Amino acid sequence: MDSSFFRGIVPPIATPIDDNECLVESKLREHVDWMIENGISGILASASNSEFYMMDYEEHKRALHVIIDQAKGRVPVYMGIGEIRTKKCIKLARMAKDEGADAVSVLQPMFIKPSEDELYTHFAAIADELGDTPMLIYNNPGRIGYGVSQDIVYRLAHEKENVIGMKDSSGDMTQLEEFIRRNRDVNFRVMCGKDTMIFPSLAVGAVGAVCCTANFIPDLVVSIYDKFIKGDLKGALEAQYRLNPIRLQMDKSSFPVAMKDYANILGRDLGKPFLPNKPSTDAQVEGLKKALSDNGYEI
Repeated sequence: MDSSFFRGIVPPIATPIDDNECLVESKLREHVDWMIENGISGILASASNSEFYMMDYEEHKRALHVIIDQAKGRVPVYMGIGEIRTKKCIKLARMAKDEGADAVSVLQPMFIKPSEDELYTHFAAIADELGDTPMLIYNNPGRIGYGVSQDIVYRLAHEKENVIGMKDSSGDMTQLEEFIRRNRDVNFRVMCGKDTMIFPSLAVGAVGAVCCTANFIPDLVVSIYDKFIKGDLKGALEAQYRLNPIRLQMDKSSFPVAMKDYANILGRDLGKPFLPNKPSTDAQVEGLKKALSDNGYEI
């Protein structure tokens, strides 16, 4: 199965909402256009930074429909799935396929801690339902509390033709390297899920990165990938060093509100997070502004 489309910088797109926590379609459409115009290589809908865990089935479907409709095939659109129950994941996967998503990205179930066999069965059942639609594995042990093992990824990559790649947010370079090394023979493609690790991940064979910061400074994030691909390693590394303090400042806010705060500071107007999350404190907003101004952005 062709997996060449899975590459570059892919933002987990923010979900703009109004004061009643309803999707603001016009802002979402504008945001899709703006990021594409600024060089991103794909869009991940219903991701962690999209606040997928706050959304019901119809909200997922509406947001995905708008994103695909607005992207108009200019970049691939991926659908994130993070339900605990396999049956609910399959329902979302079927919807994503019907809506025309280019691929589906599946997070390991949160809260529970399945055995190796149970987790493999979970991913395999979703892959089987998708059929000829590509599927990605999303490994996020920091948020979920456990990781997807090398052996499970190997089995899925070698036994399920439509499991073409993964996003690894472990932050563990050895883990990332091994996901790449062990599955090279089937052209399994791995993206980094840490904005601070784009450069080193590309250096060991990753095909790109899923970066929340591309929602508000896509020019800088995309430049790391573009410079690296063109062989400008020094330029790519310097761009990575500019990005890191901006990204690290986000950790002083509750997850994932700083992404919208940064975007709003820069005039993107993406609204507030879903409750119970709230925008960053005034003191933290000043810290976000300083991180931007220290690294070349006018506030």
